Amino acid sequence: MMIPEKLDIRYERPSVEKYLALRMEAGLSPMSAEGAEIGLPGSIFAVTLYEGDSLVGMGRVVGDGGCFFQVTDIAVKPSRQGRGLGKIIMREIRSFLDSVPERAYISLIADGEASRLYAQYGFEPVMPDSQGMYLRR
Repeated sequence: MMIPEKLDIRYERPSVEKYLALRMEAGLSPMSAEGAEIGLPGSIFAVTLYEGDSLVGMGRVVGDGGCFFQVTDIAVKPSRQGRGLGKIIMREIRSFLDSVPERAYISLIADGEASRLYAQYGFEPVMPDSQGMYLRR
């Protein structure tokens, strides 16, 4: 895959401010600054894509580091979508996941058409055997 010019791939979590801003711009659910300050340092793996000082894409893996891993926060700035940045993020995450213990449970929640991207990296629907759920608060 060709990496677009001027794209800097970093293996670091974004700042709280940049994280919250990209989530909102990309249409992900809003998170609190308090939650991001607590949660971001707990990332097991993070990849960020920058053009200069501008965060244009990100993805993280969270979990317990041995048995359970969840892919989360896959986001690309709308003005940069359709250029393969989501594939770059998922390629880097998949490379990391290939190094975790073999029997670990690796999951994600796919919104809308994103499932097509994730399927390219080996993710499969769990229905009807399992069903993703969340606690509405």
